[in-house]
Amino acid sequence: MIFVKSKFKLVVLLVFLLAGFMIAVQFQSIQKPKERDTRDTWELRADIQEQQKTQQQLYAKIQQAEQTIHQYENDSVTQTTATLKKSVQALKEEAGLTEKKGNGVVFKVKPLFHEEMDDTDVQVFPTLKPELLSRFINELNKYGATEISIANERVISITPIRNVNGTIYVNNHPLPPIPFEIKVLSENPEKLLSYMEYSSIRDYFAIENINLLGKTKNEIVLPKYDQEIHFKSIHLQEAEDVNGE
Repeated sequence: MIFVKSKFKLVVLLVFLLAGFMIAVQFQSIQKPKERDTRDTWELRADIQEQQKTQQQLYAKIQQAEQTIHQYENDSVTQTTATLKKSVQALKEEAGLTEKKGNGVVFKVKPLFHEEMDDTDVQVFPTLKPELLSRFINELNKYGATEISIANERVISITPIRNVNGTIYVNNHPLPPIPFEIKVLSENPEKLLSYMEYSSIRDYFAIENINLLGKTKNEIVLPKYDQEIHFKSIHLQEAEDVNGE
């Protein structure tokens, strides 16, 4: 019985650790930026819509957590353990810590034009800027993307996209040179692709001599997020079982 209680406390701790992490990450994303805001009206409007969506998601998570706690209080130890395991798995999937499969769109990022070369020339491919890539991800999220991977790197809430000595890093890994693929899962892939084909973001890619070729596909497989997650800002107290022991 002592072993069961210890295992139960460990599972409870893991659930609230993951839940606290996800809420802390989303709360951090809506804080006021330290740098001077230089975004245009279009970008500000899109950001406001995204923050409203994030707020609604947080309210939904709070309601779901309250329902789960109520269920724990009325279940037996065995039933509660099963519910906790199910909650842990759901939180892992939502945080991007598991492989994900589903229908979606595959975008091929490739040069728009190829320059003619002689035997002594070296092929130079266009360079994708991190700001443009971040804006593309925002567009995808705006139009119904649920999960994203870039060149086999899973994109989650805390994924950094930055330029290091002329190379774009995603999840602290350098992206390969163009061409590569961006895979997107969506509940309505056709609608997502239609929006992106008429989005002005394609013009910005064209300016950089980059073409986006999107195609809907069934059973797309996205890898799990494989980086270490630090919980520096999350403080937990020792969990108690449903009987308060």
